[in-house]
Amino acid sequence: MHTLLVTLLIIDAIFLIALVLLQSGKSAGLSGAISGGAEQLFGKQKVRGIDLVLHRITIVLAVLFFLLAMGIAYYDL
Repeated sequence: MHTLLVTLLIIDAIFLIALVLLQSGKSAGLSGAISGGAEQLFGKQKVRGIDLVLHRITIVLAVLFFLLAMGIAYYDL
């Protein structure tokens, strides 16, 4: 059981890293690089299209990652 949980955690981590890298950045261009995207930090921007799908899948995988990590910690007790 422990091996299964660790394997699922590793697979989840790989998919989570890939999804985060696939998402587009909030600040694009030279102005975003200089200001650090602070003007968009407090602004309300709606996510649409493929970014919305990637965002939701990322949330699901992050919750799954947390639950698997907690399951491994509980199993090791």
